[in-house]
Amino acid sequence: MRALVISGGGSKGAFAGGVAQYLTEELKRDYDLFIGTSTGSLLISHMALHKAEKVKRVYTSVNQSSIFSSRPFLIHKKHGYENISINHFNVLLNFLKGRKTFGDSFNLKKLLKKTFSKEEFEELKNGPKDIIVTVSNLSLNEVEYKSIRDYEYEDFIEWIWISCNYTPFMSLVKKNGCEYADGGLGSMVPIEEAIRRGATEVDAIILKTEVTYFNRLPSKNVFSLITNLFAFMLDRIERQNIQIGKFAASHHDAILNFYYTPTVLTTNSLIFDEEKMTEWWESGFEFAKHMNKELDQIEP
Repeated sequence: MRALVISGGGSKGAFAGGVAQYLTEELKRDYDLFIGTSTGSLLISHMALHKAEKVKRVYTSVNQSSIFSSRPFLIHKKHGYENISINHFNVLLNFLKGRKTFGDSFNLKKLLKKTFSKEEFEELKNGPKDIIVTVSNLSLNEVEYKSIRDYEYEDFIEWIWISCNYTPFMSLVKKNGCEYADGGLGSMVPIEEAIRRGATEVDAIILKTEVTYFNRLPSKNVFSLITNLFAFMLDRIERQNIQIGKFAASHHDAILNFYYTPTVLTTNSLIFDEEKMTEWWESGFEFAKHMNKELDQIEP
């Protein structure tokens, strides 16, 4: 059984889209299992449908308004770098509404419904491939994996949305009596789950560099400090997931193929820039092409 795993990574998901498009369209890899976390969960359904171009158009045209119904930060560009600061008005308004988070991402849920139709959902649910998204159950302190086979359209759309909600900057969702948030808070790279479900070969797209190339810039304000803290935490979770995945693969004789980003794409994946995301998609496609050519030359 072959599985495609796509990690979390916010706007960097555009790079993963390019890699996945090359693997599915150019190499014609036929995956039985697709597992995504956060931004990865947005990609996997369309990749399973062989509709990479469709999801590419979505990824390369989104902006902050496409994601946030209430954006909790402002973006400042200085000396070519983008910094964020708190949007006091929106954050205060959110708290006055009784929300538990700085911002909300209801626009993303609307976008999901526009781009992933009920007909496409039924085609996947009734087909042979399994599509799984990762969510974090904060109430039960557990990571949960939601398969398309177990839910109807409205519920599965909501699970995809929940998987992407980078709390506390995006919505916290109460469902089935529990509070749920971004799957990356528990499992950024769910390789172990793919192997547990029977995968014997896993292509894992990881939205970070294999080694650390930089020291994070000093925090400019309390909001950038919070994003830096979360980035640090998620990076540690990601490294742990990869180590556990390698351990699981060695004990089940599974093959792992890793696709890391070759360079640092951004230091803040909450910023959605159409131009940059278009570049990242193309660079992901070219990177996968180059990497597989090198592998072909190595093989006898």
